[in-house]
Amino acid sequence: MPFLTDMLEQTQRERALEGALSVENRAPDGVVQAHLCASSALQSRYRFDIGVIMASLRSEILGQDAALKAVEDMLKVVRADITDPRRPLFTALFLGPTGVGKTEIVRALARALHGDAEAFCRVDMNTLSQEHYAAALTGAPPGYVGAKEGTTLLDQEKLEGSLGRPGIVLFDELEKASPQVVMTLLNVLDNGMLTVASGERSYSFRNTLIFMTSNLAAHDIQRYDQRRKGWRGLLLGSSVTSRRRAVDKMVRARLLKAFAPEFVNRIDATVTFNWIERNVVEQLVALEVKRLNRRLQKHHCQLEVDALLLTHIANAGFDRQFGARALRRCVRQQLEVPLAEYLLSHHAALMSGPVIRYRAGLEQGAVAFVRR
Repeated sequence: MPFLTDMLEQTQRERALEGALSVENRAPDGVVQAHLCASSALQSRYRFDIGVIMASLRSEILGQDAALKAVEDMLKVVRADITDPRRPLFTALFLGPTGVGKTEIVRALARALHGDAEAFCRVDMNTLSQEHYAAALTGAPPGYVGAKEGTTLLDQEKLEGSLGRPGIVLFDELEKASPQVVMTLLNVLDNGMLTVASGERSYSFRNTLIFMTSNLAAHDIQRYDQRRKGWRGLLLGSSVTSRRRAVDKMVRARLLKAFAPEFVNRIDATVTFNWIERNVVEQLVALEVKRLNRRLQKHHCQLEVDALLLTHIANAGFDRQFGARALRRCVRQQLEVPLAEYLLSHHAALMSGPVIRYRAGLEQGAVAFVRR
């Protein structure tokens, strides 16, 4: 009986976690159906609505127009089905400082394309910092344990995608992996195939969008921007063009210093993300409130935040160096903690009937909640 009790408790925990993740990761109703209904006179292996995807991405990724444009261009080429069938559909390297949306844009794409923000294969390259970890990608060599099984970190189902929609793989924090691990990706980027070391199994990336992220050159760009603030003459005229050229030069130099030229040459697009600027911070706070309201659905309540409180949290949480993650920490401290205290003391009212709406405002320097 104790064994059965433990099994039941574990099942309940897993179901509760799955429910929480589903609320956080799932796309709005109708997104997947919109892709299935997408039609075109052009014959193509792929059926998805680019407009639906980009609308979803633009609602979640703020201040990164260049990255969104690169993703949109990539989707057009894939949708038209004119990519080389012997290579991955697309290979992109996202560069930039921490907390600016490099990983989040891949999650948002997976949500908009497949209806689930976790519907992609993610490989955290910071866990592969030593050369013998290359076996985690290529499988154990002949004579070693697990060689015949060909087990790797890759998920073939997520690599292949679904009907009419490509798979997605993310190699996160690429620069933190050992050079030997990075070199195992050469064949993947070149011919879209990865054969495990034992030869027992092959993984195909030919129906896959490959994304890689890195913080390379972030400190160089930050120092450059700080020096630039004193150069008033460059703030006029062609300052944007000159900055772009300087940043591209720094990024290329750092890439060639960190990775072999033959690896860099196999990347289709390299996109440098912008720093989070002050003009989008309040929108990011509003986005966090929207996500919080999704989690509040199970408590039968919704939260509306006054503009004054949004501005207060934006001012308190804005940190250009740490980006959206610093803002998220501020939202938790300034809004989620007092909201949790309020809900715990008013829990009886939450189950009394339909959805209850609360308004959050700033009163005498503290967050106050009022039932509407």
